Amino acid sequence: MQVLLLLAAVGFCWAQYNPNTLSGRTSIVHLFEWRWADIALECERYLAPNGFGGVQVSPPNENIVITNPSRPWWERYQPVSYKLCTRSGNENEFRDMVTRCNNVGVHIYVDAVVNHMCGAAGGSGTHSTCGSYFNAGNRDFPAVPYSGWDFNDGKCRTGSGEIENYGDMYQVLQADRVAPQNVFFFFITLVRDCRLVSLLDLALEKDYVRSKVAEYMNYLIDIGVAGFRIDAAKHMWPGDIRAFLDKLKNLNTRWFSAGTKPFIYQEVIDLGGEPIKGSDYFGNGRVTEFKYGAKLGTVIRKWNGEKMAYLK
Repeated sequence: MQVLLLLAAVGFCWAQYNPNTLSGRTSIVHLFEWRWADIALECERYLAPNGFGGVQVSPPNENIVITNPSRPWWERYQPVSYKLCTRSGNENEFRDMVTRCNNVGVHIYVDAVVNHMCGAAGGSGTHSTCGSYFNAGNRDFPAVPYSGWDFNDGKCRTGSGEIENYGDMYQVLQADRVAPQNVFFFFITLVRDCRLVSLLDLALEKDYVRSKVAEYMNYLIDIGVAGFRIDAAKHMWPGDIRAFLDKLKNLNTRWFSAGTKPFIYQEVIDLGGEPIKGSDYFGNGRVTEFKYGAKLGTVIRKWNGEKMAYLK
């Protein structure tokens, strides 16, 4: 599956807004769930000869193995550690892919899942893609390591500990027993400090957690990746993201000029109507533009009298 990645252009000059593609190459394709060996071949056989600039790959770190339903795509978004082994391949295969793609001028952008670990109901054992032990109930992930001290349990202000309703500010008011003028702030806290669909939410205000995230990303930078999509950025405070980004190295000089920063683009779903805006994150890098897809869908469905002819 090849999906062109559309990014909201932001008028900043900071290096992390630069995708680092070769001159004349602007398109990044998303090879979702592809194997590393297959991506390497795709870079050499098709992407490079046809002028593509890069590939966004699925999360390369160890994740929980889910069997009910059988091995869904979203298990890749439930980390157990930052070891590089998934059903896409092992670390050696990942390294080979990055090298081969870079050698033909197609750069690799990693989908970085750093807001959370696996789901709270993930159980305990070694049912993970590298076989690492973990205990979701105790918040114990020794392969990182993370412990119960490294999560936001207790900070969320809803009874369930989950994000219960993105748009109901009065629910937040009731849950927090705060004055009406403080509802806006507590709604934002709800989205950023509570669990996203039961995923164990990392306490990114802690320097230890920030350092472990940066350690993982720096390991990938040393291998030769060109940048990162920050998954679930909307559920992290912009300042926390900036804090771990500030710990990142420059890119590998085997393929990039000295002093080159990794390209950063953040997943912030902003379709309007919520307090959290994509613009809140512009200071950290680029932001994926969800309004474009929504508008295009309206045109294709011919809603509200829209026509393809109206598009430029």
